[in-house]
Amino acid sequence: MQEHGERTADRAGGLEDSEPSGRLRSTAEALGGFIRRVPFSIAVAVLLVVTALVTGTFFGAASEETATTWAAGVITTVDGRQWWTVATALVIPFDPFQLVFGVLAALVLLGVAERRMGTWRTIVAFLVTGALGVAIGTVLQWTGSLAGEWWASGTAADLTLDPLAGIVGALITATAFMGRLWRRRIRVITIAFILVFVLYDGDSSNAYRLVAAIAGYLLGAVFTRDPSTLSAKRSSHRETRTLVAAVVAVTGVGPIVALVNRSELTPFAFGSYLYADEPLERAAVMANCGGDAAAAAASESCTAQLALLSAQGFGMFLLSFVPVLLLLVAAWGLRHGRRFARWLAIAVNAAILLFARTAFDVTVTTADVDDGTWTVFDFGELLVWILAVLALPIGIIVMLIVTRRHFQIRAPQGAFTRFAAIVSGAFVVLAGLYLAVGLATVGEYWPAATGWDVLLDTFKRFVPPHFLAVVDPIVLPGHDLASFLAQAVGPVFWVVFIAAAIRLMSRTGTAAKTADDARLRELLHRNGGGTLGFMATWPGNVAWFSDDGDSAVAYRVINGVAITMSDPICAAGAGGRVIREFAAFCDANSWVPVFYSVHPEYLPVFDELEWEHMSVGEETLVRTKGLELAGKPWQKVRQALNRGIKEGMTTVWTSWDELPLATVAQINAISEEWIAEKELPEMGFTLGGMEELKDPEVRLMLAVGPDGRLQAVTSWLPVSRDGAVIGWTIDFMRRADGSMNGIMEFLIASAALHMKETGAEVLSLSGAPLATKPLAPGETPPEPTVMTRLLDFLATTLEPAYGFSSLFRFKAKFNPEYETISMAYPDPLALPAIGLAIGKAYLPEVSPAEAVALVKTLTR
Repeated sequence: MQEHGERTADRAGGLEDSEPSGRLRSTAEALGGFIRRVPFSIAVAVLLVVTALVTGTFFGAASEETATTWAAGVITTVDGRQWWTVATALVIPFDPFQLVFGVLAALVLLGVAERRMGTWRTIVAFLVTGALGVAIGTVLQWTGSLAGEWWASGTAADLTLDPLAGIVGALITATAFMGRLWRRRIRVITIAFILVFVLYDGDSSNAYRLVAAIAGYLLGAVFTRDPSTLSAKRSSHRETRTLVAAVVAVTGVGPIVALVNRSELTPFAFGSYLYADEPLERAAVMANCGGDAAAAAASESCTAQLALLSAQGFGMFLLSFVPVLLLLVAAWGLRHGRRFARWLAIAVNAAILLFARTAFDVTVTTADVDDGTWTVFDFGELLVWILAVLALPIGIIVMLIVTRRHFQIRAPQGAFTRFAAIVSGAFVVLAGLYLAVGLATVGEYWPAATGWDVLLDTFKRFVPPHFLAVVDPIVLPGHDLASFLAQAVGPVFWVVFIAAAIRLMSRTGTAAKTADDARLRELLHRNGGGTLGFMATWPGNVAWFSDDGDSAVAYRVINGVAITMSDPICAAGAGGRVIREFAAFCDANSWVPVFYSVHPEYLPVFDELEWEHMSVGEETLVRTKGLELAGKPWQKVRQALNRGIKEGMTTVWTSWDELPLATVAQINAISEEWIAEKELPEMGFTLGGMEELKDPEVRLMLAVGPDGRLQAVTSWLPVSRDGAVIGWTIDFMRRADGSMNGIMEFLIASAALHMKETGAEVLSLSGAPLATKPLAPGETPPEPTVMTRLLDFLATTLEPAYGFSSLFRFKAKFNPEYETISMAYPDPLALPAIGLAIGKAYLPEVSPAEAVALVKTLTR
């Protein structure tokens, strides 16, 4: 990261204009400042340690005396009328394990809440949401137990000590004071975690936390007096991927919770009963159930024992976690926008639905819940149970279908073919090996098995045991090799599958594509490609290279139209030849070539080709050599620069890889806040986003407030010639809510001064779509044509949505030179198709909600 000296005085002090440079706070500095601002959170952490020592829970679980005196529950809070337990349950941990988590949660989660909404609000939120969570949860348990409700009856005797209820409630309350990015992330992930524990564990404390979270959600709106904090706002593609991946990952962890807790109070505890504390002995089961299949099948207790016995072994234990691992792998892929990951997550949840009935049979058969009376599983409870089983996987599948447009990154066809071959080959080899050994030793199976039984058992060896443990045939191999393979083939196959899936989702392109990218960059460094040339490196573009390999054109094909990205990348004087060669290449592929955003120097070539061309905007250029922010034309910019300096603003010229984690988080938050406020589709093509910031050649200019917080960010694309950077083109521009008025003028002026100091020749404020440069004094406007009228109409229509004219007027403050950028095309009859293709390039994916928002904006 480039750091400079102290800020200089402004021009009023008689000194030359200079960039007000500074530095970013390190992660350690940010952490130190955080700790100093969270006294209540530290006090709660200390209080938990003290109460644990006093009550004895520091060394072990709460004693009966401690629980009946201080813990909340139906017995103490309602029946015993010990109302103080609603509060004491929030400050005493139940055991050392909860003490550790409580202290960490107080320092981190409660600390975040206190940092966001202040100490006094945090105290109120902790007490109010925690007390409401415990009180309402206890009353619901009491009411449900009186009505005979299954979960309430099963947990009515619970006594709960749970500091996390108040901490979770305060954290959710504080999200109302956060930007939309972290508000949405914390709410979604926290509620997902709580729901997973409610559904997979069913302990009273989880229900209390859920109620406390809901109370915090409402209390936040009361504190801020802003009902809009209750509503969800749209998010970027990147953020949607993050949230969907988080939800899938969290739900994937649920079966582990069920296995660890072994609770029959939840509908998701399938198969946790398959793993008894004391393993069954095969000889003992054979002695109890007899030596033949008929005797074993005749007894339900024998069926249960057979199911338990067939699920024993390290291989079967590992196989139980296959759905969890697959969902975690899918979550990783979803985070990166992979289409395969979406289908994988859908397939796993569909399998959960498919095997729901048999998993229910496993639970009923192997757990102590089927005594023939069905007093616990009456019709109403069974209906609720079934709905709960189906709701989660169905909800995940629906979410993945609704958000499918965010997961469209595919691996190359060859990579998918290799994946299919590896997975299929592994299955055939492993299944064939077990089947062959099984058939060779079929006489040693118990109960007695046929060849058909061994074939069906072969397929069962690849399915988690809690899905099919009680499905016929239940046969156990007797030979040592067959027994070993029965445990090994399933886990080995899924290891191969997971490794192949990760490899598949890591493939973003072929080796040739990677080589083309490197070759394109080398040509850009040498030949430049104009002030907009670096956009050729962005995702979505394909590189075409001339026959001699010294020139290139970046393009994308949409509906049979090949749209280039600005000028050809070639040596001076070679433009005509390169344009003709690329046009011939397009003709050979039956594409309509369109050169988009080309500069005036190439228009004579298109005139020779008898192509049409038309203006599509104006690029604004600032010459930085000898730049002086003096005189009346620079007054507004100079005022913003001076104001920023007086208010203690500094700037940092850096790159993404050099940023501290805290600054990365702030940039993400600023970007998501901007996107959420727009409620309109994100534009692409010549307009970059967050992903384009991360290129190591792109530089960032950041505006940092006197408190160390980021106020605005811009990104700058390099303009090269003969291997050296000779200028920079602005791309990404975002400002934080509540930033200084004129912050963007301050930041761009500082960037211009920095470029002047480092010897750059030109600063481009990029193109302004559909804009027309001001007329020179005495100049008369050209006669309007059908196309100019159409462009004027589009500019007027799109202005309410995207503010192109407003942006153009903003750039005029920097007294730029104007250079018209044009679109050249060979056939006027292709204009409708060209227009649709360019529209799709700028708006590649528009959801129905975004389309409605756009139409509403345009028709205001």
